[in-house]
Amino acid sequence: MGTPESPMIFVENVTKTYSKAGSDVTPLANANLTVAAGEFVVMMGPSGSGKSTLLNLVAGIDKPSRGKVVVSGEDITDYTEDELAEWRTRAIGYIFQQFNLMPILTAYENVELPLLLLPLKAPQRRKLVETALGVVDLTDRSDHYPRQLSGGEEQRVAVARALATDPQVILADEPTGNLDRNSATTVMDLLSELNHNFGKTILLVTHDPHVAEHGSRILHLDKGELSEEQLP
Repeated sequence: MGTPESPMIFVENVTKTYSKAGSDVTPLANANLTVAAGEFVVMMGPSGSGKSTLLNLVAGIDKPSRGKVVVSGEDITDYTEDELAEWRTRAIGYIFQQFNLMPILTAYENVELPLLLLPLKAPQRRKLVETALGVVDLTDRSDHYPRQLSGGEEQRVAVARALATDPQVILADEPTGNLDRNSATTVMDLLSELNHNFGKTILLVTHDPHVAEHGSRILHLDKGELSEEQLP
């Protein structure tokens, strides 16, 4: 867990290089990022600036070519794929732009999915799922399938799924990108509540300045360089 002496998220001189069509592509070079426990940090920047790459490195979905990544007190830089999977399940909640819900599962079953990877009994899972659905105000939709939900409701299910394991860190990649303005506002108000009332550390990527206003700190990423915008 992060403390004032040890940030919740610490990225030091991180570079990520991919091989593509026989040549190297480097979407992120020598990036540095520090996020304190309880912060709500928003990252903005042009397409291809490395925002999603940096988010995936913090999530342990990808591994850096060089540099160091420490999240929630754990240096995950050299973790194996199995170690990353186990760590990610308990430490990180990830919210995607595309919702990524399983269409053949109900809202309840989608939220329960990450809990199936943990050594929990059915009553323990039920309590956690019901709590998460209650937080996003979807208890009455728990037996509905994604096709029976609006886009805003689908994203709230995705938020509940990210919350189910009670992670310290929530990462969100364009979480309102597929939503209308009212639904986007609902989701962002929910994330602000999770930050203010539940102390969740949030790192969010967006192109939308209205979404960025919910952050306590706004960073701009361009060519691997993070610069900070001064909020009023």
